[in-house]
Amino acid sequence: MKITIVTGAFLPVPTLLGGAVEKMWLALAKEFVRAGHRVTMISRRFPGLEEEEEVDRIRHVRVGGYSSLRNIFILKLLDLFHTISVLPRLPDADILISNTFWLPVLAQTLRRGRLLIDVQRMPKGQLRFYGGNSILRANSRAVHDAILAEIPEAADRIITIPNPLPFDPPQEIELKAKESVILYAGRIHPEKGLDLLMESVRLMPAGWRLEVVGPHQISAGGGGEEYLASLKCKGEGLPVIFRGPLHEMSQLSERYRRATIFVYPSIAEGGETFGLAVLEAMSWGCVPIVSDLDCFRDFVTHGTNGMVFDHRGKDAPSRLAELISQLAGSPVLLKELALKALDVRRTHSPRHVSGLFLDAFAQMVGLHQGNSSS
Repeated sequence: MKITIVTGAFLPVPTLLGGAVEKMWLALAKEFVRAGHRVTMISRRFPGLEEEEEVDRIRHVRVGGYSSLRNIFILKLLDLFHTISVLPRLPDADILISNTFWLPVLAQTLRRGRLLIDVQRMPKGQLRFYGGNSILRANSRAVHDAILAEIPEAADRIITIPNPLPFDPPQEIELKAKESVILYAGRIHPEKGLDLLMESVRLMPAGWRLEVVGPHQISAGGGGEEYLASLKCKGEGLPVIFRGPLHEMSQLSERYRRATIFVYPSIAEGGETFGLAVLEAMSWGCVPIVSDLDCFRDFVTHGTNGMVFDHRGKDAPSRLAELISQLAGSPVLLKELALKALDVRRTHSPRHVSGLFLDAFAQMVGLHQGNSSS
């Protein structure tokens, strides 16, 4: 098959500025090529990257590109400009994948492949504008249910396939080599529950430290300089280290390798759809503690391979601190949960998840050809 993957206007591929979605599709593209398919990735133009090149047998085309802004209306306008730049560069293909806002609208008549719309965010009305011949891919049951609630008539066009790990973790994990480190990795943004996390640090067991990894810049989806400064103020005098963003996977993997507990206290009730960083941490034997959002239930089970705390209410910091203390005080429980967490290396490996996509693509192409001949 010939497969085209179009990513958004704001983050480059490879992921020099981060980006879970971009990282995911690059990992899957490598697996598609390994399985014998031809892949073209179209992403934003970025300094230091060729506008067209082939890397690891993946053809890269780079056009347009903008820095991210807070204003949602301007973002949608920039996405439109980016899509207009992309359209003439779309090659003939069997499958066209997009997670942008405008491409599913503007590419419907171009016939550059059966369209798979990658729904990585909770829908907010836009899905009604996308053609009835497209397939809507949800990355979690929570997103699947949200799509169904918005357009129930599309029930037969929704498929649910999880996000994969963006790397193949090592065969052996040295749990004994882990340190008394609690790790957070993700965007430094209020919706990630970091204020709640900083309050819980005051109740953290002695001898443990918190490491916070991720971008705070607005252009990278963060909360900005003032928000980072407020967090540092709250953490003053506490065992907290802000490491900034680590875009090299090897650097981030080193933090996962050292950490014992991974905390992801997101409070984004209508925004969190998966939590790739949680999955990454679990693959390195970190025991996850996550907030009680639906999207985490697909792969985190309380008391089996991680912990879940109720992030709603004024006592949420103490609930989180209680779970941290429970884990920190029980090496046996930590090991038990860590070993179960490692199962995601099998259930969410790039090869396994790419196989789920390729099976879906085969059905899509077959169905599309059948419709065309009837």
